[in-house]
Amino acid sequence: YTPGVETTTGPLGQGLANAVGLAIAERTLAAQFNQPDHEIVDHFTYVFMGDGCLMEGISHEVCSLAGTLGLGKLIGFYDHNGISIDGETEGWFTDDTAKRFEAYHWHVVHEIDGHDPQAVKEAILEAQSVKDKPSLIICRTVIGFGSPNKAGKEEAHGAPLGEEEVALARQKLGWHHPPFEIPKEIYHAWDAREKGEKAQQSWNEKFAAYKKAHPQLAEEFTRR
Repeated sequence: YTPGVETTTGPLGQGLANAVGLAIAERTLAAQFNQPDHEIVDHFTYVFMGDGCLMEGISHEVCSLAGTLGLGKLIGFYDHNGISIDGETEGWFTDDTAKRFEAYHWHVVHEIDGHDPQAVKEAILEAQSVKDKPSLIICRTVIGFGSPNKAGKEEAHGAPLGEEEVALARQKLGWHHPPFEIPKEIYHAWDAREKGEKAQQSWNEKFAAYKKAHPQLAEEFTRR
């Protein structure tokens, strides 16, 4: 496994089930180890899902369970592009996904522009504010975004665009950098090491205080 990656998935829907399990683990550990004066477990679980994931039976089971348990720190992003490898999903997937998840007792953020970072940010903040339900953010997206001839089509699903189409997409998107080159300004914007190091240091200090106040609980937490 890659360092820092705790799970790998295969079949569609399995990642969604993993996410529900991780959210249950957060809830369980928080209940067992958090103390009024020391809160050491407090994080959100985020999961991305597509049309294919929600067609699978496992998605019904685990999402129903998540709603029943009121996993308020579970936030799902539904990449709703309406395309599968065989074409438009409306031919075999006509569920009203929003109503389906509302029936599971999820909070639903209705269709936002999945290509708009500000809209996504606002949706996340809304979801984080709902404490008693998991949240589903429905993101309307275009598969193959930027491809002049394959955007919004099944040709962009699970197959290379091709050298010619990639060149056209680069031109349309105004992307003039060589293949595999990441401009420095983008690389620096993505670089979360400093933020992560500060968060890690803050938690380590919090846990050190917890260990001093509750040594037996800290020992058991570390053992697990």
